[in-house]
Amino acid sequence: MSCGGNCENCKSKPPEEKWREDFPVEWSADNYVTRRDFTRFLILTSGATFLGNGYFVAKNALIPRAESGPIVKIATTEELVVGGVKLFRYPTEADPAMLIRLGEESFVAFRQRCTHLSCPVHFNAEKTHLDCPCHNGTFDARTGRVLGGPPPRPLPRIALKIENGEIFASGLAAQEGAEG
Repeated sequence: MSCGGNCENCKSKPPEEKWREDFPVEWSADNYVTRRDFTRFLILTSGATFLGNGYFVAKNALIPRAESGPIVKIATTEELVVGGVKLFRYPTEADPAMLIRLGEESFVAFRQRCTHLSCPVHFNAEKTHLDCPCHNGTFDARTGRVLGGPPPRPLPRIALKIENGEIFASGLAAQEGAEG
């Protein structure tokens, strides 16, 4: 029977011991984990990690390499000189892109965000590179392939159609610069 903490025996004990007496717990068994429980935990955690990563691998494997999008007029062939750049937005107003004229009959377009941390890339006509000033990333202006720096993937290339001197964006092109 409890005295309510008023007897001499209870007053002499520190409050921590009184608590332990009121709520007896076998402390040594409380934190004990069997090998079977630990193995079960490891198997479940490893399995969940494997399935989670497998989802992303399967998702990326099933994504088509070329995506069709809205057909949008970007410019006319007379607007750009060789080495010239025109900035535009594609496929939405939130997606900056750039059209580059590399030669008399050679046009390419890329999304303008670096694949590292989404900094804007700029065309370097002297080297025919696309440069990211944030972390010195460099891309090939013909293919979008990574030439240097930390970017993990090539720049997304925009498919172009040229009809009657007008240049249209028509979706994302297959990744030519992708490794593997």
